[in-house]
Amino acid sequence: MSERQKIVLLTGASRGIGHATVVKFNAGGWRVLTVSREPFDPRCPWEAGPNNHIQLDLADLDAVQAAIPKILEKTDGHLDALINNAGISPKLAGGGKPSCFDLSYADWLRVFNVNFFAGLVLAQGLRDALVASKGSIINIGSIAGSRVHPFASAAYATSKAALSALTRELASDLGPTGVRVNAVAPGEIETSILSAGTAELVEREVPMRRMGKAKEVADLLYFLCSPDATYITGSEIQINGGQTV
Repeated sequence: MSERQKIVLLTGASRGIGHATVVKFNAGGWRVLTVSREPFDPRCPWEAGPNNHIQLDLADLDAVQAAIPKILEKTDGHLDALINNAGISPKLAGGGKPSCFDLSYADWLRVFNVNFFAGLVLAQGLRDALVASKGSIINIGSIAGSRVHPFASAAYATSKAALSALTRELASDLGPTGVRVNAVAPGEIETSILSAGTAELVEREVPMRRMGKAKEVADLLYFLCSPDATYITGSEIQINGGQTV
């Protein structure tokens, strides 16, 4: 009998780290179920890509809950990895950083729904499929979750700090089932939506004197979902070129 194809569900899959992660897992023979607010882009070369895509606004938690049965239909009861990568960080007009006082409760709630609660709802709804595969959950945090960042909004930073705590709690709750839960906290990663001033920040704060590449993050995610990482759980791995030293 041939080995069952592994399946990963990835949110925020349309660009940056998400896109690089699709490339990595697809090349590794995984079936990649993608989630984003946008419809499937026909320019993407993934085999069966349209059938593996779920268009979903993660800010709408009722919609996320309602999508669980559809996702489970695509997994056939087995899910090897859930990667909660989607995240939003609002900016002021002109691209400035919003402080604790610049955003309304509704703004904060939207950030937390996308960055925190959607991942929890998915973990709750897909728990049995993850347990069936002894799978892995990875939450994408941020360097901003552990220190004040010059570009990240207060709402984004606190949502990522909460996600770090959730990672530990989920790892404790799911450990007896064989499901591993970790977080990856990137620093300055080279994507299409960099904040002005990032190059200067990298030169000033990053010992390696360069930005990270989305592929380097994707490689770490792939490792954490592999048989080489079966005793790693409850950890938050920093990938930032030494920015936190």
